[in-house]
Amino acid sequence: MEGHNSSSTDFTFLGLFTREETSGLLFATISIIFLTALMANGMMIFLIYTDSYLHTPMYFLLSHLSFIDMLYISTIVPKMLVDYLRGQRTISFMGCTAQHFLYLTLVGAEFFLLGLMAYDRYVAICHPLRYPVLMSRRVCWMIIAGSWFGGSLDGFLLTPITMSFPFCSSREIRHFFCEAPAVLSLACADIALYETVMYVCCVLMLLIPFSVVIASYARILTTVHRMSSVEGRKKAFATCSSHMLVVTLFYGAAMYTYMLPHSYHTPSQDKVFSVFYTILTPMLNPLIYSLRNKDVTGALRRALGRLRFSQRVSGEAF
Repeated sequence: MEGHNSSSTDFTFLGLFTREETSGLLFATISIIFLTALMANGMMIFLIYTDSYLHTPMYFLLSHLSFIDMLYISTIVPKMLVDYLRGQRTISFMGCTAQHFLYLTLVGAEFFLLGLMAYDRYVAICHPLRYPVLMSRRVCWMIIAGSWFGGSLDGFLLTPITMSFPFCSSREIRHFFCEAPAVLSLACADIALYETVMYVCCVLMLLIPFSVVIASYARILTTVHRMSSVEGRKKAFATCSSHMLVVTLFYGAAMYTYMLPHSYHTPSQDKVFSVFYTILTPMLNPLIYSLRNKDVTGALRRALGRLRFSQRVSGEAF
């Protein structure tokens, strides 16, 4: 049926829902993760911009991380879920190009932003007296602009080249979205030079930000270890370890897909690892970075208090 409804330029996803006996459970799980990611990130953005106590550089950067995560997961998951309900797996050439560009831009922006956010935490803990100067409003906007510029540059550079290759007749993408390695596996041309360019881009976008994260948290943990307060050390170590877990999951899965030689992994393994940084991470970021924070829970209580007060006032008016 799919073959009759698709043109010769369409691609076909083999997707995640390949096993009939588990596809329903997998669909429900991904739907819950998607809705949780949207609600958690949306709540973070709302609280940060409506509560004056959260008008700090750290939460300003976190609000943009939440915004990127909402766009990021929305470029991939909705189509996958709708296609499952409609019983189709095709995507047009233009649709694949748009998805590829948006994915590269957003994931690139998040790679850079997470690295620079680690620097923000390093300054806050290791140089607290200089924090207002080193993380001024101007510096924060430069971080946001730099992250978007880096991601956009990656999207504008790699997408036209990826989609300009001639593709083989099968046009079956062994993946659940138009990720570069999966699309390139269909190319009927020599892509060795392009793979080298992509590898260099991955070094810039993955290894360098991840190195900044590791270096920042290493300095943070060294400073925390010297703290006299045992309770303060435990709290800082717990926070840093949870942050490092999410960051390692995000960068590590992407490095596995893009930087490990193809002979060391299969398309099936690539799909599993892609789930970590395309579906799970946008849900985990607000839960780990923000919603466990006392400042955020306090802002949530204040927001609920204002809502109850306004409802009570409106009820008394009527």
